[in-house]
Amino acid sequence: MPSNRVVIFAGGELSADFLRHIDEEDFIIGADRGALFLVEHGIKPDIAVGDFDSVSPEALERIRAGSKETVTCDPVDKDLTDSELALDLALNTLPESILLMGVTGTRMDHTLASIQMMTRALQRQVSCSIMDTHNYITLTGSQSLVHEQGYTYVSLLPLTPEVTGITLQGFQYPLDNATLKLGQSLAVSNRLLEETGTVTIESGLLLIIQSKD
Repeated sequence: MPSNRVVIFAGGELSADFLRHIDEEDFIIGADRGALFLVEHGIKPDIAVGDFDSVSPEALERIRAGSKETVTCDPVDKDLTDSELALDLALNTLPESILLMGVTGTRMDHTLASIQMMTRALQRQVSCSIMDTHNYITLTGSQSLVHEQGYTYVSLLPLTPEVTGITLQGFQYPLDNATLKLGQSLAVSNRLLEETGTVTIESGLLLIIQSKD
């Protein structure tokens, strides 16, 4: 059955404050230690998934007991990260949107892989966002609304070699039909002037990163 939103908790940086972003109607997936985090905070994930090589056998039993369904895979033979396994399961529910938490942290390879895998959701016309303590990241290939959420800055970074036709409304530093190329920092550290700003592009894929120190 299609779900409106899937919320994924992975095993990276997590905070109990993130739990307030869960709505009653959300379909919740815990990936590896993210599943343990949910169970320890009294949240019953709809699916727990992963190789669970970062939790003890006792913790895995707690995850199994505290989850509606548990999907395990071999830590050696698997081709996908636990976060991508969770994303696959999320996309299978035909959601309108996906929120990823715990997919950033000290491992830059995992962080970049998580950011890049948002393209897979966009290809399915599913809105996908990443949240951590200091950042809220979305990806657009057309138009996106940026809402005031307590972050100081809004930065735009191309995820493709070139992004064209960038137009901003409701920002301190407006752009009109601008082009950004990979490696340029022209659109870093902008600010919202209103409760909502609009980012429109004509071609390419553009990361919208709201951030605070």
